[in-house]
Amino acid sequence: MRRFATSLFGQVVLALVLGVAAGLFFPELAVKLKPLGDAFIKLIKMIIPVLVFCVVVHGIAGAGDLRRVGRVGIKALIYFEVLTTVALVMGLVLAFVFKPGVGMNVDPAQLDASAMSGYVDNASKLTGGGTVEFLMKLIPTNIVSAFATGDVLQVLLIAVLFGCALSLLGERGRPVAAVVDALSLVLFKIMGILIKLAPLGVLGAIAFTVGRYGIGSLKQLGMLVALYYGAVLAFVFVVLGLVMRLSGFSLIKLLRYLREELAIVFATTSSDSVLPQVMAKLRRMGIRDSTVGLVIPTGYSFNLDAFSIYITLAAVFIAQATNTPIGMADLLTILAIALVTSKGAHGVPGSAIVVLAATLHAIPAIPAIGLVLVLSVDWFMGIARALGNLVGNCVATVAIAAWEGDIDRERAHAVLDGRALPHDDVEDAPEAQHA
Repeated sequence: MRRFATSLFGQVVLALVLGVAAGLFFPELAVKLKPLGDAFIKLIKMIIPVLVFCVVVHGIAGAGDLRRVGRVGIKALIYFEVLTTVALVMGLVLAFVFKPGVGMNVDPAQLDASAMSGYVDNASKLTGGGTVEFLMKLIPTNIVSAFATGDVLQVLLIAVLFGCALSLLGERGRPVAAVVDALSLVLFKIMGILIKLAPLGVLGAIAFTVGRYGIGSLKQLGMLVALYYGAVLAFVFVVLGLVMRLSGFSLIKLLRYLREELAIVFATTSSDSVLPQVMAKLRRMGIRDSTVGLVIPTGYSFNLDAFSIYITLAAVFIAQATNTPIGMADLLTILAIALVTSKGAHGVPGSAIVVLAATLHAIPAIPAIGLVLVLSVDWFMGIARALGNLVGNCVATVAIAAWEGDIDRERAHAVLDGRALPHDDVEDAPEAQHA
């Protein structure tokens, strides 16, 4: 028990219990604890852009073969599109099989349009310029602005160019590469300090939620929430479990290895809060730096599996709840539009509702005002979204590394089996074997 209480996982679990208790018995005080959760996430987010830059640059510069880096990037994008399509189709099928919205008989004219006002502008940003505009946004105004705004994809673009340039410079670029490597070690050490604050962040986030919405909030639209959780669980254990098995590893062991990060995400509903330590843990498994640095940050915008299930499931739910007939053409349109709107939504305020609004904007048959129906349970669905997305990106990294031969299988099995200490220093991992 003492070992459990002194471990980060144990402290996070205790913080969860205390947060729920505070929300139930002292709701007014619990709501005031919200800044604890917000501050923790902001502290983690502040180091993400520079950390991503350092990991990607170090990985590419040390790879020695730019063609290998290019192959990893292409394979990652192919993998992302295939899994995203599977998730989108899964959401559509489940909505039609279980019909969560049938029988609600909601009149769109009776819904409060003001509740959606805060999401309209952000939705238009996703659909206004189309694919070309989205691609143009990947290019920052200048190098500093990418880091200042924290746009991970823009930082990734700069890091790839910087890493390629260092690799092409050869010996002349080694001093700069050494500085970048040293800086990454400092940032990971900072991350180690910040992650000790995770229990406080979890306490604040969960206490606020229970105090604000009540423990019984899940009763509203309960079938939709239950169906979504079931869909995410099925996707993780069936689809991602199969991917892990084909890669030669166990999904259950990977989840156990990431249990601390999953507990933090469960409480904060933000996968951003664990991005640095997830990257560190995957590197400690023996996955090449360049693979981790490319797949994880890119996946945060392009590989949102649980997010994709949510989009199609919620769209059909709204159509059913408002008695809106939709045909095969509408379904194919939802699928095609969602493939585009789901990309790059990471970091957009209220991203789930925003992407859903952007998707429905292209399908006039479904009343967009129906989004009000899912607003009240969006936070609860957000827990499964964040957890599913995180697991999906970790599995993607392992799968692509196995596909490309960028993983030390012996070390990976040792770490997942508990035979190698997962808290070993990053620099002690056998990266030299991949160089």
